[in-house]
Amino acid sequence: MALAEAILVCLTDKPMSGYDLAKNFDASIGFFWRASHQQIYRELGKLREKGYVKSQEISQSGKPNRIVHTITDPGKDALMIWSRKPNRMPSVKDELLAKFYALEHMELDALKDQLTVRIDQHRTKLSQFHKIKERHYDGKELSRNQVGKLYVLEMGIEDEKTRVQNLQDLMGKLSSLEN
Repeated sequence: MALAEAILVCLTDKPMSGYDLAKNFDASIGFFWRASHQQIYRELGKLREKGYVKSQEISQSGKPNRIVHTITDPGKDALMIWSRKPNRMPSVKDELLAKFYALEHMELDALKDQLTVRIDQHRTKLSQFHKIKERHYDGKELSRNQVGKLYVLEMGIEDEKTRVQNLQDLMGKLSSLEN
């Protein structure tokens, strides 16, 4: 997925300022697509040039003017075309896992510490996902867009559970090397 499509996806919810978009991005799509705020602002300019986004300056008293971005019909058409394109398998870049390829040359206690940190990170993300699900989806009537978000969230929950379990198994295997 290109950043342009990720931004257009976010703008399907509602018009947003660049700041609001970046915040929303961090709290939603950012769970599976990373981009800096600077990248988002730069891409918004490109989307505006293509006519996929229109921007409107809104005056605010005592604050700088706010620019709100809205997806246009050509932007929605671009998303529809994008939806038909095949997806590539995402690449995995994990420094911690790469260390296991040279296990003989690694300090086991340091790896165990790093595994412990990673397990805690995935447990934290799993907890966040459960809270999001409970707050926004459990027991509520959902629109088609919300159902799509729920499906992705449920996949994220299962992925985090699996990661925690796999990392715990790896920790056990690493501990057995010391015996």
